[in-house]
Amino acid sequence: MKKSVGLLMGCAILNLDAGQAVAQRFHQPIARVGQCVNTRITSIGARLEGDRNFESGMHFDTAAGVGGVGYEIVPALRRSRVGDPVRSCLVSIPRHCPPGDDRGRIYRTTNLRTHQSWRMSDSQHGCGGA
Repeated sequence: MKKSVGLLMGCAILNLDAGQAVAQRFHQPIARVGQCVNTRITSIGARLEGDRNFESGMHFDTAAGVGGVGYEIVPALRRSRVGDPVRSCLVSIPRHCPPGDDRGRIYRTTNLRTHQSWRMSDSQHGCGGA
């Protein structure tokens, strides 16, 4: 696994090879607010299976393990494609969560092809929720 650290617009950047294991999603490659990762989109879809019109919302995943899910159609994500290079930055971590429940992290992701950004949570519910 090849990693390099740099500084871009005040965010720490962690560059990860696109071929890394998808199991990283649960390893949380970004630990601190303001830290970012450069990666690629591996999937884009509806929040619920079988929803072809995104009426239930949208989700996405990246090769670095960062992903998001929301109840709305996100125009910037809708214009993205699997394989697009993106930069995801952690913008908030919920506080006072039950031990082991780390849901509810919010990421700002910028598609480096379209130069459009969106914010999404890593879970449908925040920590301590349903």
